[in-house]
Amino acid sequence: MVVADFARSELFDRTFRDGMELVEETAAYLDGDGRRESKLLARVAALAYASESMTLTTRLMQLASWLLVLRAVREGDMSAETACETRYRLAERKLASEPSHPELPIALVEYMVRAERLFDRAVHLDRRMFVEEADAEQANPVQSQLDRLAQAFRQ
Repeated sequence: MVVADFARSELFDRTFRDGMELVEETAAYLDGDGRRESKLLARVAALAYASESMTLTTRLMQLASWLLVLRAVREGDMSAETACETRYRLAERKLASEPSHPELPIALVEYMVRAERLFDRAVHLDRRMFVEEADAEQANPVQSQLDRLAQAFRQ
């Protein structure tokens, strides 16, 4: 099964590590320096900061959830079939064009860029993995019929 194979791969280990490190770094920034920086912003920029930080947090929580589901598959706490359910997949999203305000702290913008890159990587893996899974499921009925025909002609 493609999902289970990916969950046991080195690529998953790296993606998991990168994702969780980014979650921790971003949380530390938003609770520390980011909070201090946001208090220094003008009202409009502070509102943009609040909006962007909520979007960033949401994106990282979606990513962390996806990674934890795959880790559960690897550890045998969840079946690969269950992990394939739509509720565990990464949601489609609109692409962010640019930060919503030019006065946003550079650190926040850097976290936003890093999160977008990592999320894009995870979406690519998700789509590739689940498309291959769907292709494999579609191929199985045909292969099953071919196997039955081959067995019938052997008798």
